Amino acid sequence: MQIDNTVSVEDAVQALALVGDLSMGQPTDGSIRAARLAARLAQADGAAPDACAHARLVALLRWSGCTANASGFSTLLGDDVGGRDAMLTHTLPPNHPLTVTSVTPLARIHCEVSGDIAGLLGLPAEVEAGLRHVWEHYDGNGLPERLSGAAIPTAVYYTSLAGDLEILARTHGLEDALRMIGNMADRKYPAALVRTLTGHAQGWLDELDMPAPAADAPLLTRQVPLSIVADMIELKLPWLAGYSRKVAGLAEAAAVHADLSPAQRQCLGRAALIHGIGRAAVPNTVWERDGRLSAADWEKIRLVPYWTARAGVQIPSLRLEAALASHAYERLDGSGYFRNLDADALGLPHRLLAAACAYVALCMPRPWRPAYAPHEAARVLAEQAGAFDAAAVRCVIAAAGGAAPASTPRKNVLSEREIEVLRRISLGESNKEAARVMRISPSTVRTHVESIFRKLACSTRAAATLKALTLGLI
Repeated sequence: MQIDNTVSVEDAVQALALVGDLSMGQPTDGSIRAARLAARLAQADGAAPDACAHARLVALLRWSGCTANASGFSTLLGDDVGGRDAMLTHTLPPNHPLTVTSVTPLARIHCEVSGDIAGLLGLPAEVEAGLRHVWEHYDGNGLPERLSGAAIPTAVYYTSLAGDLEILARTHGLEDALRMIGNMADRKYPAALVRTLTGHAQGWLDELDMPAPAADAPLLTRQVPLSIVADMIELKLPWLAGYSRKVAGLAEAAAVHADLSPAQRQCLGRAALIHGIGRAAVPNTVWERDGRLSAADWEKIRLVPYWTARAGVQIPSLRLEAALASHAYERLDGSGYFRNLDADALGLPHRLLAAACAYVALCMPRPWRPAYAPHEAARVLAEQAGAFDAAAVRCVIAAAGGAAPASTPRKNVLSEREIEVLRRISLGESNKEAARVMRISPSTVRTHVESIFRKLACSTRAAATLKALTLGLI
């Protein structure tokens, strides 16, 4: 039986919005609130119903490229999550390192990936255009293209102004928020639009306490792969690329060995694809820390499955999958997290997911260790009998041994050499590092990278990785 790992466009958008909010240090409903405000602002500005719907989608997805530049903000600010929260709330210290020069490449990555995600979801061209220019400013001092005035899609102004109102009113109060927004009139957004917002701000914010109207556009009911969400999450850490896809495939195969029902297999595979949602809330510096993690680091990591569980609250159609996914790090001896459950509370699907996650992680390289060979990973897993269920481990190892080969690369898209280069750079390797491993010159790697970008119609490594995962190239 073919497992259906698709969801509606609306559900995918909601999941991506949640990941974006976590990545930016915002409340999990921040983008939902901003989207409602953007749609109301568009309506008050006289926009047509389609334009109001487009503004909503741009606001929901405005952070969908933020995992792709997390490493850059981590380097720049020391904490990609907290630093970007300070950026949005206007609380960065006076000597912060953000400049046009330092931020432009990060904005370019963000906008390209956001636009590509809109394309993968099949959203209207107006939504994609808005996301590709979401950092532009009315006066031409925005990023990455320094567009101005009417050259910027109107949805960008609705999204930017609504987003600022939601964040600044929540963190500074409405009076100060409107003062700060007023100071950016005719700089970040048109002054006329600021005046429209100011007259309605209090009423619109009050409306956010009431249930949101259902989004019922036909395009939002179309089905898209849930793997789009997994791929977006894993752009945060280059060495994670493709991890959840591999866990999903292995967990589904292990479920066959365990004789689970088709419905259980489907839930398990879908849970594997979203089990990393909460990872977006943890700064990159924690994930890439050299040496022993501190108690504070572990407290952040322990909340990863908690934030994943929250996805089920926000996206009811994924409630069962999110609940299962949030058990990925529980262990039979009670040493797991976040619930510290023990064997009595963990069913077979929980045990299979935990074993599949651990096995795939062991078989992939990490900054602090090389990948284990499959037989070594099986041995390490089997030795942790107190933490992992022995029967689940046997099913996972059996499935790994007989797993179907990875999808055949589309050789008409990239050459074998280009695929190997792409695989290296998708792991975060520089041209020099890839050249050393492949035993070719850095200039040859650079030539291949340029060819890859041209063939995949992208200009950043993050966007190339996203497209390669979607096409089954890596």
